[in-house]
Amino acid sequence: MNPLLDFSQKLFDILENLWRHKKTSRFIANLLILTFAGSLILIEMARQGWLPEPLNAQFPKSHYYAVNIALSMLLGIEILSLIFGLSKSVADSLGTQFEILSLIFLRQSFKEFIYFDEPLQWEQASKPVLYILSDAGGGLLIFLLLGIYYRIQHHRTITDDPQALKNFIASKKLVGLVLLVLFTTIAIDDGINLLFGKPVYDFFATFYTVLVFSDVLLVLISLRYSSSYQVVFRNSAFAVSTVLIRLALTAPPYYNVLLGLGSMVFAIGITYAYNLFETREQTEKQLSKEIEDVSLERHDKAK
Repeated sequence: MNPLLDFSQKLFDILENLWRHKKTSRFIANLLILTFAGSLILIEMARQGWLPEPLNAQFPKSHYYAVNIALSMLLGIEILSLIFGLSKSVADSLGTQFEILSLIFLRQSFKEFIYFDEPLQWEQASKPVLYILSDAGGGLLIFLLLGIYYRIQHHRTITDDPQALKNFIASKKLVGLVLLVLFTTIAIDDGINLLFGKPVYDFFATFYTVLVFSDVLLVLISLRYSSSYQVVFRNSAFAVSTVLIRLALTAPPYYNVLLGLGSMVFAIGITYAYNLFETREQTEKQLSKEIEDVSLERHDKAK
């Protein structure tokens, strides 16, 4: 194996094992709980004017902002899971992207609450409630469609050559390491901007832009190991789904949900069509084997 691929695979495996360790999972869960509780306490202190200026003036005053912070952290964790799952399956990786999109829709529905007074009043919520229902409903529909998407997946290796398959997996792990570095860089840069009161950009929309390029790169890498039309088309079409997800993250209300659902339906259609090709290939292989067996049997009888 190429030394770079060998090194990247070993490093990726170490980081993945650390990420999937039970202690890491417990630490993340405790961190989320502490962040949520701490955010609620700090927001209440800001509402009472107990924080020093100018921190008190800049700190949010709505308790619902704590939900937004906790869900944003949860989304970041899901993206890390997506990166570490990249080496397993391209189809499952896309499924994780849709999982993240559904959580983003739920997060956006909660974000509407931060603009309301406490306690909630119908006069303030009468118009935004439609946005809340749209985002929450879109998240629910994607959640339901994901069940169909995962159920119809037929996982198969891209090549029957064990060494080539090993190199392909190592190549995906190298891409995963690059994504991990970019994720960390973007998160740190956005965090510094937030800390110093500078304008922050949409972290998740930015990272999904990176995912678009990584998906195209994986399509090109897969060509080294398989030039099968159906494999190339499926992987390329999955990259289109990522582009649609990226558009959904920046689209206005209602359109974002329509784009997200359209992308989900598109991915299901791709998978269904790919399965038809796979069934046809298996049938042709079976017929070829039967013909070969008949020929051998006739040859033996002739002797």
